Formats: sequence, C-alpha cells, structure tokens
Amino acid sequence: MICYSRREWLGGAAALALARSLNAVPLSEIKLGVTTDEIADDMPTAARFLRDHGLKWAEVRNFSRKYNTDHPLDKVREARAVLDEFAIRVSIEGSGFFKVPLPREGPEGQAVLDEQWAVLGRSMERAKVFGTDKIRIFTFMLDKGEPATPKHYQRIYELTREAARRAKGYRLAIETIGGGYVWTAKHAADLLKNVKEDNVGVTWDPNNAAQETKAEQPFPDGYAMLDKARIFHVHLRDYKHEGGKVVWAAVGDGEFDNVGQIRALLKDGYKEAFTLETHWRDPNSKGQPDNAMRSTEISLAGMMKVVAKV
Repeated sequence: MICYSRREWLGGAAALALARSLNAVPLSEIKLGVTTDEIADDMPTAARFLRDHGLKWAEVRNFSRKYNTDHPLDKVREARAVLDEFAIRVSIEGSGFFKVPLPREGPEGQAVLDEQWAVLGRSMERAKVFGTDKIRIFTFMLDKGEPATPKHYQRIYELTREAARRAKGYRLAIETIGGGYVWTAKHAADLLKNVKEDNVGVTWDPNNAAQETKAEQPFPDGYAMLDKARIFHVHLRDYKHEGGKVVWAAVGDGEFDNVGQIRALLKDGYKEAFTLETHWRDPNSKGQPDNAMRSTEISLAGMMKVVAKV
C-alpha cells in the first residue's frame, strides 16, 4: 500500500480547494467520481484520495490486482467497508461482461457464452454488495481484420436482450469502447433502437468514441444521436491527435470539449454520475509507484476547472 500525504501530491491543495468550491456553484450536486484503480490498486489508498479531494463517488473495476468479479464476495465486502469508512458511494460496478470477441455459433461459442453469463451473475452479486443497481458492460470486441456485418449486430442485439432479461433489477450500461462493436455514438444509437428493454442504456465515453477517427465528432454531433434518457453513466477524460492517432491527455491539455459536453448533459436532465477515467499517465513520474495517483490528481485538477466553468 502506498503511503502519502497531501503535501506529496502535485497540486493537491489546489485540487481540494476546487473540489470544495463546487458547493458554491449551482452544480454543487454533480456526482463526480474517479475509477478507483486509476488512483491506486489498493482500495484504502484510492478511497482516502477521493475523500481528501472532496469527492464522494467511485466506479469500481479492479482492485488488489484483479477484476472485482474475480474476487470472492468476502473480499468485495471488505472493499465496500473501506469505501463506507471514507464515505464514498459506488456509482457503478465495472464489469468485463461481453468484453470478448463475438462467439461463433456452435458448441465452442456456446461455452464462451456460458462463461460470460457466469460473469454477469457475479457482476450482479457484486453490484448488490457495492450498493448500486448499475453495471458497466460491453457488447463484444471486434476481431482484428474482420469487419462488422449486419448479421453480427443482429446477434449482438439478441444477446443484449437476453442479458437484460437475466439482469432484471439491474441497469446495464454499455460502454462505447475503442475496438468494440459499439464504439461510436452511432453504434450506440443503433443498438438502443434495436434493444428496447428499459434496463439497457449506455456508459457514454466520448473520448473512446473519438478513437474512431472516421466516425462522427463525439460532441456535439455524436451526442446528438443518443437517447438522452438512456445515458446511464458517463466517462470523462481528454485526448489529442498526435502522429495521426488519438492519444490520451491530462484534462485541459487536450482537444475534447468537456465543458460543452457536461453542460449539454445537465441541460438534457442527466442526473447520474460522472467518472473521471484518466488513462493518461504523467511522464514526470513515469516508473514511480504512485504514477497513477499523480496522473489522476493532475487530471482531476483540470476537471475541477472544467466543472467551475459549466
């Protein structure tokens, strides 16, 4: 476990002051959190960071070197107890459900699906422990060199409807992810038109969508395509184009219009959580054990400035 003090964090005091300043603006009720493993692998360090930076929400994906769905329930309950100690609520359980290539028809493919249904079951158990009804899921990953076809999508829609039936009582928030069948806003909009179940929505990640450089601009063009009532969760970060590709950036140092996106969501009635999922890593602390924490803190300071402008 990493031991640290606020003095050791670059800009920590400034970020904390900005977090507290949220109470002085009309958006004081914004549910801003961070993915815990983007801060640290161990839950106590991540939870303390969140509390000390004035945040009350977390997305839980990995901790203690494993996906939450790979930990026994007793270990998950321990993680929940740590979050409770620091008054941190879980906005969404981050599952790897359907984050695999689309299984082929036949016995081998069915075996893969059976494994995935088991992941969904474990995800629901862990979401219950964490006190959330939202589960972040996917809708399969593209095989390299194999183009997506209408037949693929029809099968994905069918399997997603089956997942919705199995997950009754929980909301499934499909992440728009680079390299997935649902990568862009257009993909997400098409899926929601074909999957009518009201417990299926999206985790809108406009920065992931920007990785598909041949697609629409994620905001405002892509966002305009989405059914706003079915945006269950939002991931925020920043990116820029470098060497002909999209690379992650500290919030405020990239190209994405986080101010405009958050304004639009709130205007459209979005009341769910926002998760800062930094991905970017600070080159100045590269190789140091707290690189993830320092990187997240820099991006968090940038995000607080964004929120202050909304």
